Amino acid sequence: MTARIAPLDEPHKRFQELFEKARKEETHDPTAVALATATMHGRPSLRMVLLKGADAQGFVFYTNYQSRKATEMEANSQAAMTFYWPGLQVQIRVEGTLDRTSAGESDAYFESRPYGHRLGTWASEQSREIESAAELARKFEEVEERFKDREVPRPAHWGGYRITPESIEFWVGRENRMHERELYTRAGNGWTVKILQP
Repeated sequence: MTARIAPLDEPHKRFQELFEKARKEETHDPTAVALATATMHGRPSLRMVLLKGADAQGFVFYTNYQSRKATEMEANSQAAMTFYWPGLQVQIRVEGTLDRTSAGESDAYFESRPYGHRLGTWASEQSREIESAAELARKFEEVEERFKDREVPRPAHWGGYRITPESIEFWVGRENRMHERELYTRAGNGWTVKILQP
């Protein structure tokens, strides 16, 4: 079967349709996504992050730029993410390259976060060792006092990343393990689309 050609926004439209269905029907947070990164030497690591934006340009999440994952992403921009919505029997795999979002995008999202989350961004040196939970609580109290009665600005060490997909695979579970798999691979201003066997 010859691969068909699809416009640039087609996989995004398919993702949004499934995502909206997951928001209504899934019992867990459908924005939770497994993010895989690797060091410059190729050693992989995996963790869950929360999707904060998705459009035809890519998938956005936010983090501390001094965290382990950010250190890996700065050294090796290749990454992958997997959404899994068991209630829908849907898995979506994304592979591509990472870039920081603009300062304006990061500012806008930071301002939308709950007050305590903004304070926590200042209090926590993500991925770094600390003596105890009590020490972390003390740091939070110090930050809370520091910003008492004033706005909490976005710290320079925190912001967003966007994964620009090179490929997106949609997997839908079917009876007798005859699952549907549709692979979109970026090609110029559009995508080639292939049907894969389960």
